[in-house]
Amino acid sequence: MGVADQVGRRLRELRLERELSLSELARRSGIGKGTISELESGQRNPTLETLYALTTALGAPLSAALEPPTARARISGSAVDAVLTERFQDATAVTEVFRVRIRAGTVQESAAHPPGTEEHLVVLSGTTCVGNASAPQEVGPGGHAHWAADVPHVYRAPSGDVEALLVVRYPLTDPAHREG
Repeated sequence: MGVADQVGRRLRELRLERELSLSELARRSGIGKGTISELESGQRNPTLETLYALTTALGAPLSAALEPPTARARISGSAVDAVLTERFQDATAVTEVFRVRIRAGTVQESAAHPPGTEEHLVVLSGTTCVGNASAPQEVGPGGHAHWAADVPHVYRAPSGDVEALLVVRYPLTDPAHREG
């Protein structure tokens, strides 16, 4: 089964678990009903931005759509390529670890994630501007940035590719939306 098929199957499972119609998920996520249908059927490859919009609307962490995480699926967005390398869940949160590349000269604007979500980025090479969209932080090799991801935020590589590790922590506040 390919990545598009696996992600599509998981999105459909998550939507049905929450008893949402395609129309309601489209309304909540801002993603077209036809696009969601094509994603669920494996006919369309998801972008990172689309997956974040859908999983946020579903009240689930991104990794819930990428299960099993051992698949090492590469998901790309307008500026960021990400590979899920680790997923950890305890009673209070889901923590995801991604190996990311921010492509040179690009900017990715990310919508707010669920309340309480935080992101940490450790830069391996290159220089990036990341964090809150209104006040991004510049971070170079060996540096670290941390920001609240429940507000719009950005990833930018002003010159040269950036290689980094991204840790995303989603608090589990609603037992009905906990993934197992």
